[in-house]
Amino acid sequence: MGLLDDLHAARRAAGGRTTTGTDGTQPALLFIPDISGFTRFIQESGNSLAPWLVADLLEILIEANTLGMEVSEIQGDAILFYRLGPPPSIQELVTQCRRIFLDFQNYIRLVERDTDSALAAALRSNDLTLKIIVHYGRVSVAQIRDFTKLMGRDLIVVHRLLKNNVTGSEYLLLSDDYLATQKPADIVRSFSWTRLLRGTCTYDYLGQICYHYAHLTPLRLLLDEQLAPGRPGATQNNALKVRRVIRLPSRDVLRVVSNFRLRPRWMAGATKVHYDVTKAGRLGTTYKVDINNGQIDFQAVQHFEDEDHRIEYVEKISHFRLFPNSLLFFFIEPITDRTSLLTVEFRYGHVASPSRLIRFGQLRRMHRFLGESIKHLAALKSE
Repeated sequence: MGLLDDLHAARRAAGGRTTTGTDGTQPALLFIPDISGFTRFIQESGNSLAPWLVADLLEILIEANTLGMEVSEIQGDAILFYRLGPPPSIQELVTQCRRIFLDFQNYIRLVERDTDSALAAALRSNDLTLKIIVHYGRVSVAQIRDFTKLMGRDLIVVHRLLKNNVTGSEYLLLSDDYLATQKPADIVRSFSWTRLLRGTCTYDYLGQICYHYAHLTPLRLLLDEQLAPGRPGATQNNALKVRRVIRLPSRDVLRVVSNFRLRPRWMAGATKVHYDVTKAGRLGTTYKVDINNGQIDFQAVQHFEDEDHRIEYVEKISHFRLFPNSLLFFFIEPITDRTSLLTVEFRYGHVASPSRLIRFGQLRRMHRFLGESIKHLAALKSE
């Protein structure tokens, strides 16, 4: 075996080592989701809320992390994730990429549904989507004050791969250095939903870098269907739902659920709410609720009313470790002039636990929490 073969074998074997090398480097997965169309959207939208939407989308990407990766840096429209040690399996990696892409696109579709919003119009004319770059190599890790800094040739490689020869703006690109750590049969099996194509690029000082890529467009078939305002998602898989008749007109029910100040009076376990009173009642407003021994962030993101006076009010939930990238829907349908049917639907991307038993228990607890909350709300309305 020649020297070059020895080097290639050493690189493939690096996937099974977690120790620091003699040169001070460590094996690491490098993972960059990059928002395609970001610059054009910011420049052409002409909307003051555009930067805040992009911030929300970056947060969506961070909360969709299922591989236990760390955030190294955020650079405008991209996030550099890393994970030291052996590489994840190709199946785990593809599952992660699918989760990030679907959570990202579903949130955009939620904002786009508001046909009266200038921000939604800007989104429809500037297609925001994702490309994801994956590389596996060795990095040096330096602690500079409170920041963890990655350095090394492989870090340069993953950044250079953002500029490549792939046509299109939504795809997954995997360097051959990562793919060399996986069994070919596993790779084929993990991409049965799309085609994995080969590509190469030559970069100054780095030489030729080989990779494979797959377009993410087929995943759009898995996006949540567009729902009519005021109608719960009957086909939503990752959702919990409770329903109750409220003895108030529909508009009064909306005023209650969207009033941050009243949240501790009906949300189970809530003791206090924190928000900027000057921004209350506006879409995009964030607020924090003290619940039991923790705190959860909410953001009002959507409000619809159709010609039949059915109302849909939506909030995004952030920093909820058990249910990353979750949404809380309130569907309010008038029954009579004085009564309404309220459906509270909790939609989540995934449950952040590897144990099926723990996931089942957390879903039961969440369903019980929703039931208690809507019961308290109904009692509040009958006072």
